[in-house]
Amino acid sequence: MTQHTDPTQVETQAATAAPDHVTPPQDAAEAGAEQATAQSPAEQRIAELEQEAADMKEKWLRSEAENQNLRARAKREVDDARQYAVQKFARDVVEAAENLRRALTSLPAPQEGEDTVITKMREGIESTERSFVSILERHGIKCDDPSGKVFDANLHQAMAEQPSAEHAPGTVMQAWTPTWTLHGRLLKPAMVVVAKAGE
Repeated sequence: MTQHTDPTQVETQAATAAPDHVTPPQDAAEAGAEQATAQSPAEQRIAELEQEAADMKEKWLRSEAENQNLRARAKREVDDARQYAVQKFARDVVEAAENLRRALTSLPAPQEGEDTVITKMREGIESTERSFVSILERHGIKCDDPSGKVFDANLHQAMAEQPSAEHAPGTVMQAWTPTWTLHGRLLKPAMVVVAKAGE
């Protein structure tokens, strides 16, 4: 026995079986684009903030380096001022030391049986000179005898040139005064006689 199906009933069942709403593929793509557009300003703002933070860090590092350089320069200037502020006074003091040496050289050479007054005077001046020079050295003032050394225009002042067979040309053959320095800086050049080639 053949069973007849009502067409209207089939359409009703099909409509019931079908889902209420189906999103076409094109609608799904638009929804994704809208979501991406919604996140983009936030991500962009994060990138901007990260860039600003990197710029600020770079500026801070540069500023810190400049501050360290300024502190180091200021410290050097203070140290230099402390060490060399007494330069004029030190130059006058070494003049007194040179006068002691001149007093010694003005005395006659030691001789057997010489007057005890001269002997004691020589010993007293020598002792005073040693003590005085020692005090100067403790305060950074040093003297150097350039005799026999190569002439150095930075440390010596040539007062005369003399031919010499015993000294190479350009050698200090005689020093009238020593070279004086204050913490390594020239305080007073040595007055010297320089050897030159024989004529």
